[in-house]
Amino acid sequence: MAFEAPQRLVRALGESDDWLRQLPKTVQEAADRWELDVERVMAPGGRSSLVLLVRRPDGTAAALKVAPPSASPPLERAALAHWDGFGAVRLLGAADGALLLERLHPEVSLRSLPEAKALLEAAGAVRRLWVEPPADHDFETVTERTARQAEAMRASAGSAGLVSAALAARDELTALSPELLLLHGNFRQGKVLAADRTPWLAVGPEPLVGERAYDLARLVRDRVEDLIASAAGASAARRRVNRLADSLEVDADRLRGWTLFRAVESGTRAIAAGRRREGELALEFAGWL
Repeated sequence: MAFEAPQRLVRALGESDDWLRQLPKTVQEAADRWELDVERVMAPGGRSSLVLLVRRPDGTAAALKVAPPSASPPLERAALAHWDGFGAVRLLGAADGALLLERLHPEVSLRSLPEAKALLEAAGAVRRLWVEPPADHDFETVTERTARQAEAMRASAGSAGLVSAALAARDELTALSPELLLLHGNFRQGKVLAADRTPWLAVGPEPLVGERAYDLARLVRDRVEDLIASAAGASAARRRVNRLADSLEVDADRLRGWTLFRAVESGTRAIAAGRRREGELALEFAGWL
């Protein structure tokens, strides 16, 4: 099947990536397996997967997501199967790194709403995802994932004060984890899309198990560009922490700590990957907390 992978994905994985070279064959095999008609590739798309809009043999619309092993598609499959369409996109089929999903409206995310409305809808959406994980799950814990991230942060150059503060917060937070729920793992406004069977559904989980405050921490940093551009950005960020903590009955100090850690981790990782502007925004935000 001939198509061009979005440049955002190519830049993230590298021109020489073997998975990219095999991508047309992988997509063709998935299309043949489920007898799909491929309409188009979603662009610009994400940095870790390819999404195509397709139609099933009966004409119903669907989406085909193909991801490399590094994106852990079996874990995403397990989380979506466990949620079974409650709060998240419904899984229609899965095989060999390919996920067949119900069609949402990819051009309409919560980012299309005014900020206050978007945060309200986001809170309602993420609340539905926080359930007990399957008894025999293979998801890593927040402690395990952040331990790996902490090692990379220690090796990063610059922002030593922020890195030290973030690592100290992480150590304190993981010393006592109050709950072990199934989490989205990368929840933010752009990961919640308009749908037909319910107004909003989450997509693109990077699932793990742990406390709700960890899952909310990325949402706190949403629209960071607007916050940075505002004269009252720092106070607005702190108010957002308190507002989300109150609305979802999460400890505000734990949410603030995880927000600090995740902002610094994201910032140092982006800078290491050459996305300096993105990284600097995240680190400036972290400095406000």
